[in-house]
Amino acid sequence: MRNRVYLDHNATAPLRPEARDAMIAALDLPGNPSSVHGEGRRARAIIERARGQVAEAFGAQAADIVFTSGASEAAALGLAGWDPVGAEVEHDAVLAWIRADLPVDGSGKVTVAQADQTALQAANSETGVVQRLPEGLGFVDAVQIAGKKPFAFDWSGAQRAILSAHKFGGPKGVGALLLKRGTDVAAQMRGGGQEMGRRAGTENVAAIAGFGAAAEAASRDLSDGIWEEVESRRDMLEQALEAEAPDIIFVARDTGRLPNTTCVAAPGWKGETQVMQMDLSGFAISAGSACSSGKVRASRVLKAMGFEERVAESAIRVSIGPETTNEDVLAFAGTWGKHYRRFRQKAA
Repeated sequence: MRNRVYLDHNATAPLRPEARDAMIAALDLPGNPSSVHGEGRRARAIIERARGQVAEAFGAQAADIVFTSGASEAAALGLAGWDPVGAEVEHDAVLAWIRADLPVDGSGKVTVAQADQTALQAANSETGVVQRLPEGLGFVDAVQIAGKKPFAFDWSGAQRAILSAHKFGGPKGVGALLLKRGTDVAAQMRGGGQEMGRRAGTENVAAIAGFGAAAEAASRDLSDGIWEEVESRRDMLEQALEAEAPDIIFVARDTGRLPNTTCVAAPGWKGETQVMQMDLSGFAISAGSACSSGKVRASRVLKAMGFEERVAESAIRVSIGPETTNEDVLAFAGTWGKHYRRFRQKAA
């Protein structure tokens, strides 16, 4: 029996060994990072080192990084209280706080009218479509682009951005809000004065340590050209899928995308059915954002792009990573093709 193949990196990337090592070391320290004694100062030093690592990796100022329990909390902290506008293709964590009024074209690109009042996803989690970020953008969801393509908060010109550690090999349950100097936010978690008064609660020292280590390693991978190799492997996957089923639809294939993401639709063959069949065959993929898993419905992202219901409900996302091999993607394409042919025979 072959080993399982994990092809769902946009949901969660595997934990990097650098992050695991940093977390284990941090777990051995007893101090509260708000305490002034030696143990507390050592815990605080771990947090501040990680803050510096995240700042260096993503072009931000360390003093303007707020650690949170994840990107959803970071979005709430960064979006509450100012009524931003966005598009229907945004992640649910952002959609909860915006007016989804901006138009989306067939390639997944969003038309921005007033940048400083707009929230925009730098790269879409389902389709991989990368947006052009206008100068002075009010809010950037950098969760998916971080670690896969160069992103520097300072040169983006944005006022706020969010990150999630587990999307680039850090632990689950920790994220960050990046703020442009002088941008104020109203604390949503209140009580203590942690995180410069912006987010109360004792910091998760071990998770933050893993966040920092993963950010540093992810930045190094980009510099070393690892994601160019991933993109080549993604293209190999798409060519193999096309050979198996010439009539399938590749979403935004001719648009600038993340180097690891393929969104493909076989009209009439529901996405959740494909996910289950491939899971039983040893491959982990998804039918959209992990936050929407288990909900049997057509992709609202694809519907916003103008795809009809039959296509939108038949889409799957395959998102690979640096450890994915040529053998992995070819095995997936071959197995998917067998299931596809069975589907066509039954539908005939």
